[in-house]
Amino acid sequence: MDAIITLSQLYPAIFYCLVFFVSIMVGSFLNVVIYRLPIMMERSWQQEYESYFSDSGAKNGENKNASISTDSKPTSSTKTFNLVKPDSTCPSCGHKIRAWENIPVISYLFLKGKCAKCKTGISIRYPLVELFTALACTLAAYQFGVTSQALWAVAFTYVLVALLFIDLDKMLLPDQLTLPLLWLGLLLSTQNIFVGTTDAIIGAAAGYLSLWSVYWLFKLVTGKEGMGYGDFKLLAALGAFTGWQGLPIIILLSSLVGAIAGILIMIIQNKGKSLAIPFGPYLAVAGWLTLLFKNEIITTYLDYVL
Repeated sequence: MDAIITLSQLYPAIFYCLVFFVSIMVGSFLNVVIYRLPIMMERSWQQEYESYFSDSGAKNGENKNASISTDSKPTSSTKTFNLVKPDSTCPSCGHKIRAWENIPVISYLFLKGKCAKCKTGISIRYPLVELFTALACTLAAYQFGVTSQALWAVAFTYVLVALLFIDLDKMLLPDQLTLPLLWLGLLLSTQNIFVGTTDAIIGAAAGYLSLWSVYWLFKLVTGKEGMGYGDFKLLAALGAFTGWQGLPIIILLSSLVGAIAGILIMIIQNKGKSLAIPFGPYLAVAGWLTLLFKNEIITTYLDYVL
């Protein structure tokens, strides 16, 4: 990594261009993660459920052969389905997407947003996620300059983009993403990449416990669950990257934006207080902004207050 940084410092413009083009390709992969990871999790839960009750039935003296014959039938849950297989296809006609049809952003524009075979429209969200990832990562790299911090900030951004859109779609923050992000933040703190180890550990613990406390207080008062455990883990991960000093900023920004967005969504959709709104996207955006601009935000706040 040091060799890459040293070479890039001679040509910073090339470094930022490289970050952009690599990130736009990673954004294409993140589209796969956003769509497939929740399905993989649901299938895993289903298999665990079926396995548990199959074992329970066998212990209770049910017909084992009948159970075996049922389990041996090929179903969608037993077919290979991961982030690599099956190959991407058109959901309408099953057309296998060829390499030239899968070039980020460019292929969408060339195909005019339609399947090459059946001409069914393709969601514009795919190229937007790719472009959003590339722009966010380039800004992160530019903010930290040609340093190792920039590369880790780019990796941080990749994970947050996936979490943001998965939570928007499924109201789910997978442990497969939040926990590695948490441990990565703690490991980076040993090298003082963003914050020191003490600040990262306190930030992770305080981030988790703060939302955990709010969750249980809200549940005791109302009898309802206001948020999920994924939110606690995400804030813990953000605390590991930004330190405990960044937590007030993250909580304030996410709560403010979340409240405004929630009110607008309730008004537009006319669903009232019963509408469930994911909090993860606001945490992700606030955490990303805090990592990049924490010092500027704190300085601006102190100048304004004092």
